Amino acid sequence: MIEIASVGLSAAINPLGAELTHLRDAEGRELMTDADPAYWTGHAPILFPIVGELNGGRYRLDGRDYALPQHGFARRRMFELVEQSERAVTLRLTDDAESRAVFPRAFALDVRHSLNAATLTTTVTVENRDERDLPASIGFHPAFAWPLPYGRARADHRILFERIEPEQLARIVPGGLIGPADRDSPLDGRTLALRDELFTNDALVWQRVESRSVAYGAEDGPRLRIDFPDTPMLGIWTKPGAAFVCVEPWHGIADPEGFTGEIWDKPGIHRLAPGERWSVEMAVTLEG
Repeated sequence: MIEIASVGLSAAINPLGAELTHLRDAEGRELMTDADPAYWTGHAPILFPIVGELNGGRYRLDGRDYALPQHGFARRRMFELVEQSERAVTLRLTDDAESRAVFPRAFALDVRHSLNAATLTTTVTVENRDERDLPASIGFHPAFAWPLPYGRARADHRILFERIEPEQLARIVPGGLIGPADRDSPLDGRTLALRDELFTNDALVWQRVESRSVAYGAEDGPRLRIDFPDTPMLGIWTKPGAAFVCVEPWHGIADPEGFTGEIWDKPGIHRLAPGERWSVEMAVTLEG
């Protein structure tokens, strides 16, 4: 683990996936998942070059089909250390023979975690090092402790959206794809009252979200504000009974059911010209 710290927070990052694994307050209380293997052992994987499931586990590029697992391969690859200081670390993944077999493009993927007082900022930057356009989605998948370690009951926790969200939610069908019908929104105004039954049929998924931040926690206790200025989609997920809830800002989403087009037509794919760089940011702030 790579450790960084500020006056308000400390964090531990695993070079495997450049994954934030621990986030603790000034008193050392853990704000992340307990990673109970009975539910899910992830912490905060970086999703690249896709977000979500592919139809049949495959995508099409340059007239050929390739296989990729859910959320891509970056979370299962070892990153190299590029730069480290007391409060920040940058790690990098570059293409190799293994990646080119499933994603035939040259790239560099940088993940920077930095602390400033009570805020952790994660910036993911992809650079197209290929001579051809590069397709990419980027997503975040942080799993926060539910309940947070401040003595409030699990049932008292909620997620408060920055804005009213008029859109219905996507309906996830078996296999993790996006179904043709929508799902009614469980929001009461801007508030999502967290309860296990919301997640019986997988994640809550907004294909277009108006908010660029949400606040998570009990109404009368310390809470986490999650800012996501660059991502137009949002997932919220847990497994019923688990001690975590994921707040997932995405620039990308699972395939629609029956999708067979080129990856360029996949929702949320960003096209990078040769030499172009693209960055996506998320910040987590402990408030109260």
